[in-house]
Amino acid sequence: MRESVEAEVMMSFLVSEELSFRIPVELTYEAADPYAVRMTFHLPGDTPVTWAFGRELLLDGINAPTGEGDVRIEPTEQGELCDVRIRLQVGADRALFKAGAAPLIAFLDRTDKLVPLGQERTLGDFDGHLEDALGRILAEEQNAG
Repeated sequence: MRESVEAEVMMSFLVSEELSFRIPVELTYEAADPYAVRMTFHLPGDTPVTWAFGRELLLDGINAPTGEGDVRIEPTEQGELCDVRIRLQVGADRALFKAGAAPLIAFLDRTDKLVPLGQERTLGDFDGHLEDALGRILAEEQNAG
């Protein structure tokens, strides 16, 4: 059985209203961490940056504004399938990206075939997975700082 789903999506990195450029973003989903989606952003001249957040957050954000704090996802227009804005924030630092909804939906569909939404808890030790995930995130933050 396949244990992960990966895809590369081109997104616009919105530097300002006047300046944006397209970058490749790797989307990763692993059955071992069934609640999370990882996005690795490949910014020119910089080390790739990986963000992990809830798969359901990404799914919900395609149709309506969602998220609080570090990650906010919303469609560019209400009521129709369109582009999606993804805002990531750490302290005062923010990054804004725009992606087409279709490749995100295709990726999420593949994750659903691997682990159906709502069935994540049946994969076993949720507390153990959560502890491992938090440990990795803390280690990444310490290495980045």
